[in-house]
Amino acid sequence: MHRRNMLTAAIKIVGAAIPISLLGRRAEADAPNAAKVVYHLSDADKVDFVLGNIRNHYDGMGGPQNVTIALVVHGPALQAFHLATAKPNVKQRTAELKTTGLHLNACANTMRGQNITLTDLLPGFMAAEKGGVVMLAELQSQGYAYLRP
Repeated sequence: MHRRNMLTAAIKIVGAAIPISLLGRRAEADAPNAAKVVYHLSDADKVDFVLGNIRNHYDGMGGPQNVTIALVVHGPALQAFHLATAKPNVKQRTAELKTTGLHLNACANTMRGQNITLTDLLPGFMAAEKGGVVMLAELQSQGYAYLRP
């Protein structure tokens, strides 16, 4: 059991350095035997709604120990997570959900299109290097339930 706790701690410390393709394995270390869900967010007008759904999802499942949630953001919705222009409520909710265990993923294609890097986004985002839609498909193949509110 001690080794597992050390591994989990190490994964959390270097989590941002782990390639996106390993997200499923990292997430499983965070919440073993938990349900796995990926939220797809591309519509800018649904950012608040989706962040609320994620909060409700954690609450409804009894906490992050019972569900692993990933958020994949691409297209116009990514603008809402730009560090310089994000609304205060988006900053606050994103930070809170990140500490709860939410895995934040930004489409690398969208980032190139918006001429930004991870440092331009709110803290905690990782790049979906193959693209947001590819990551969504990969996570589904790893057993994640797909939700697009």
